Amino acid sequence: MPEVERKSKITASRKLLLKSLMLAKAKECWEQEHEAREAEKVRYLAERIPALQTRGLSLSALQDLCRELHAKVEVVDEERYDIEAKCLHNTREIKDLKLKVLDLRGKFKRPPLRRVRVSADAMLRALLGSKHKVSMDLRANLKSVKKEDTEKERPVEVGDWRKNVEAMSGMEGRKKMFDAAKSPTSQ
Repeated sequence: MPEVERKSKITASRKLLLKSLMLAKAKECWEQEHEAREAEKVRYLAERIPALQTRGLSLSALQDLCRELHAKVEVVDEERYDIEAKCLHNTREIKDLKLKVLDLRGKFKRPPLRRVRVSADAMLRALLGSKHKVSMDLRANLKSVKKEDTEKERPVEVGDWRKNVEAMSGMEGRKKMFDAAKSPTSQ
């Protein structure tokens, strides 16, 4: 049964209108939240910080007021520092836990690695340090093969292949092959 492409029941202009209405509603909600936060901030500051009455105070009373305010500022700074330290610690802990979760899931993303051409000597120097001088000449360990020996072992005869086939046909040819195979091992 072939699948039929379903056409949208909403026209493009209707979609655009709905999208603009949704954006307008979201903006209105955001502005209301922003105003509520500002009102809460003003209320909190009014509750925590009473208005200063500096009129009619003597010099010594003003100095005492300044000392009290400095003491309060120091306390607030200490609290702020402690809260920042806790926040930083919690952020690090969250990051570590996220890495552990990724490791447990097995979806750890490996960073892209670049190919680096390093010789065997350089690799050993990097692993063992510069104190150890290790030379790894891989060609020195290879077995040397002489070409003359391989040529002597199997001489190549080039001839008419039809004669060879005719000579080896039948029982006599098989006997010759059997004798030829036997003779090199007995030498």
